[in-house]
Amino acid sequence: MFRAIFDFITGFLDFIKKYFFILLFMALAIGYFLRSDKEELSKPNLMRIDIVGPIVSSSDFLKRIKEAEDSNIKGVLVYIDSPGGLVAPSVEMSLAIKRLHQKKPVVVYAAGVMASGSYYAGIWADKIIANPGAIVGSIGVIYDGFDLEGLASKLGVKEQVLKAGKYKEAGTFTRAWTEDEKAELNQVLQDTYNRFVFDVAKARGLKIEDKDKFADAHIFSASRAKMVGLVDGIGSIYDAKQAIIQDSAVVVPKWKEKDKYEKYLDKFLDGVFSKISVYVSGLKSSL
Repeated sequence: MFRAIFDFITGFLDFIKKYFFILLFMALAIGYFLRSDKEELSKPNLMRIDIVGPIVSSSDFLKRIKEAEDSNIKGVLVYIDSPGGLVAPSVEMSLAIKRLHQKKPVVVYAAGVMASGSYYAGIWADKIIANPGAIVGSIGVIYDGFDLEGLASKLGVKEQVLKAGKYKEAGTFTRAWTEDEKAELNQVLQDTYNRFVFDVAKARGLKIEDKDKFADAHIFSASRAKMVGLVDGIGSIYDAKQAIIQDSAVVVPKWKEKDKYEKYLDKFLDGVFSKISVYVSGLKSSL
C-alpha cells in the first residue's frame, strides 16, 4: 500500500516537473482572463448627463457626450430641468443626442421643466419619461430687445452710425425698429420655428399639420404632454433609470460617477434653479 502511494506521489511530481512551464502558463492565462472579466464587470456601464438651467453653451454637454461614446457605456440617461435657452447650443445638443442614440440607448428624464430649447435638445432619445409634476413643451421661438431711445434722449446721449446694408441695424436697442426691420427679423424667427416644429414632428412621429396641438408655444403638464405625443411615459427618476437599464440590457448596473467638482456644481445649481419660478419663454433669439 505504501509502495502504491509512493509510486503515485513520485509519478505526480515527475508530471509536474515535466509539464511545469505549461501548467504555469495555463495558470497565468486563466488568472489573466478571470481578472480581465472582473475588471470589465467593475467598469461603469451606464452614464447620466444633465441639462440643468438656461442653455447658453453646449461645450460641457458635448464633452459629456464624448465620454458616453466609450464602448463600456451601454446606455445613457439624460436628466433635464431647463427652461431652454439660445438656439445654436440647443440644436447642437439635440444633434449630439441624435448621434449617440444611433450607437446606444438613450432615455431622457424630464425632471422639472423640459421646455423650448431643452425640449429640442432631448427629442431624439429612444424615449422621454416625465416627472408627474413636470412642465413640458413651449415649442416656439422669441426674439426680444429694448428700445432705449427715450432714456438716451433724457440723458443727452445720441447715437452715431455708419452702416452698409439696409438691415445692418435690425435688432438695435437705440431706437424703435422699422417695419422693414421687424419683417426681416420675423423671417429669421419663422424659419427657426419651422425647423423646430419639423424636427420635433420627425423625431416624435407627429404630423406637421397637427402643429397647433403640440407646438404653438403651448405649455403642457406631463399628462397632457403624453396625450399630444411629446413624452412616452410618466414616472420618477427611478422609473427612468429602470428604463435605461432594461434598454441597455446590462446585468449588473454600474453608473459612472461624477468627480467631486461636478457633484458640488450640481448641488449648487439645483439650489439655484429650484428657486426660479416656472416661467417658460424662448430664445434671444431663444428657444
